[in-house]
Amino acid sequence: MDIVLPLRIMFPGMDLTKMDPGTLTLLAAAGGVMLTMHFTVQLLSQHLFFWKNPKEQKAIIIIILMAPLYAIDSFVGLLDIQGSKAFFTFLDSVKECYEALVIAKFLALMYSYLNISLSKNIVPDEIKGREIHHSFPVSLFLPRKLRLEHHTLKLLKIWTWQFVVIRPLCSILMILFELVGFYPSWLSWTFNFILNISVSMALYSLVLFYHVFAKELAPHKPLAKFLCIKGIVFFSFWQGLALDVLVSAGVIKSHHFWLDVEHIQEAIQNVLVILEMVFFSVIQQYAYHVAPYRGFGAENTKKEKKDE
Repeated sequence: MDIVLPLRIMFPGMDLTKMDPGTLTLLAAAGGVMLTMHFTVQLLSQHLFFWKNPKEQKAIIIIILMAPLYAIDSFVGLLDIQGSKAFFTFLDSVKECYEALVIAKFLALMYSYLNISLSKNIVPDEIKGREIHHSFPVSLFLPRKLRLEHHTLKLLKIWTWQFVVIRPLCSILMILFELVGFYPSWLSWTFNFILNISVSMALYSLVLFYHVFAKELAPHKPLAKFLCIKGIVFFSFWQGLALDVLVSAGVIKSHHFWLDVEHIQEAIQNVLVILEMVFFSVIQQYAYHVAPYRGFGAENTKKEKKDE
């Protein structure tokens, strides 16, 4: 009955005690989506009200919309709990493709904080010439030490944006193979291998960038911002892996003649994601707070509009 009390607050007038577990789960999930939307819209409206730096705030808006997108996407999966494998692959692809865009926008936000513009060949003199130390296994393919220059920054950007291209391409191919009924295990492992390499390169470039510019980025709380993104991706991936293990071990079983264990696993994953998005939408209130833009100077505003 622990779940009933908050549901009574969110849905007054409903007789929750007479509802079956499936309906209660849907109501709880709907409540989670509503809370996520509430906190996100609140933060979004604040940024729109203090719209002083379009270049940075556009990136921030794209990033904070990640939580409600994940929540709504997972709720759709719950509503159609008996959907096909291709349908759930599509839902996962929507989330992961947006994740790729968010990672790219996060790097663009960091570039903006440092006044770097690769398109205009602008790299502040005070950050030129810094040493970048590659760690294993990247050091096997590139020099362990590199000097920071325009080419180096462009390479980091390419490593990030390649995921934006590879993720949607793999998603389209995966859905097509699902629809034609040709999706052997070796093909699934191939896609997973390619995507893991791709996302690892993108995340590595962000970590490397943060390590080099930690001092300059400190006032902008980059670690909190990055952890919001990484946390969403981390929880979704590892809890999915944990559920796979529980299904294989027989811990999660089907007690319904109309619902197999695979669909139950998808339902559990979707419920967990929705609950987590409430948490992350609250954390984003701190990480992407509008305070830095409330006192944004007029000169900087004109400069940003000119750059746009």
